[in-house]
Amino acid sequence: MDAILLTFALAALAWLLVIGDQLRRTRPAWYWYVTGYPVTACRVLFTWRRVAVLNDLAVSRRPARGLLGDLVVKGDPLRPVAPRISLPRAHRMGLTVAVRLHAGQTPAPYLKAADAFAHAWRVHAVRVTSPQRGLVLLAATASDPLKRPGLASAPTALLSALIGALESGGAWVMDLRLVPHWLIAGATRSGKSTLLARLITQLAPQPVALVGIDCKGGMELGLFARRLSALTTCRREAVAVLTALAADMRDRMQQCRAAGVRSIWELPDKLRPVPVVVIIDELAELYLSDGTRESRAEAEQCSTLLLRLAQLGAALGVHLVVAGQRVGSDLGSGVTALRAQLGGRICHRVNDPGTAEMTLGDLNKDAVAVAQSITQEEKGVAVCTGPDGGWSRARSHLTTTEEARAAADKHAALTPLLSSVDQALAALQGGTK
Repeated sequence: MDAILLTFALAALAWLLVIGDQLRRTRPAWYWYVTGYPVTACRVLFTWRRVAVLNDLAVSRRPARGLLGDLVVKGDPLRPVAPRISLPRAHRMGLTVAVRLHAGQTPAPYLKAADAFAHAWRVHAVRVTSPQRGLVLLAATASDPLKRPGLASAPTALLSALIGALESGGAWVMDLRLVPHWLIAGATRSGKSTLLARLITQLAPQPVALVGIDCKGGMELGLFARRLSALTTCRREAVAVLTALAADMRDRMQQCRAAGVRSIWELPDKLRPVPVVVIIDELAELYLSDGTRESRAEAEQCSTLLLRLAQLGAALGVHLVVAGQRVGSDLGSGVTALRAQLGGRICHRVNDPGTAEMTLGDLNKDAVAVAQSITQEEKGVAVCTGPDGGWSRARSHLTTTEEARAAADKHAALTPLLSSVDQALAALQGGTK
């Protein structure tokens, strides 16, 4: 009888292991709720006091009985008291713990102890936030969701693009209506070009005009030329196109003023001009000068025109997506002013701390450290800001060159005509001849 029960028990255990492995591969969220969360929650509760003591998060309180100097005369010896925590609350692929700070404590020690929490609880990462005074939230992620990011359904809103996945497991969406201008920084082979390809692929089916500025001879954005309303391959052409867009923006101002509205989005659909998205690959090519008078003049023109488009473009349907390997004040004084107008920030792996600081430092210092920890193996991984002012690690969806070119060719018939831009390029080419 005992042998039969043991056989049934082993068979049941084997089936549970098989079902658990299948569940882990096909339904990771379910697997986390059923097995991962209970184990991790117990680990958090049982290790909290020890982790708090080892990382100087506990406070030593004197007992009620008398002391002679630092010697206990009566009563229990001094014991450190760890901050109170809530029961771990489960969420998709992770859990959250609320910590009530001791009087005089700040969130800074908890930020330093984030890696210690991750090791003690055996999770992928722990993010520390402070939503209100005296309270810290520890958000633990069980595993890295960016290793194999899933892709949700594509957004249907105008000027909205599904880029990839957030570390929380949610969709990474770049909404140009919500955040009109973006700055993307990243070193070579960090995923910056793939992100731009994904953005163009998502915007291609929409009724928007795409203008590409690629002063590296069009090597990157030239793949999408059939879907671009204009493509510039040198700084002289970029000046002409940006000047034409600035003039077109003034016409849109007059149109809004005549209609008594404050933005083109308040105009009727039949009267609304087409939205324009200007995509710049390698910002430094517009700002660097070889020292000649003509080169300095072109760089100053680009700086002034980009700043004007960024300051006034949101209400007039002109949006900037600016990408570059190096973003720093050494490129010129105008870069800092332009950065202040680019509310959306994306930072891939960068070669120098200054670029990460320039991209994210004015928004969140913690995000700078996380961006600098991105390794070469984590291609496509970046730190991105959200519309609420927060930040998150994210990974863009891998869009191959063939897929991007096919999308541009498929929707080439939707390419709007920008007459002012075409005339400016035609005049420039005619003058060159």
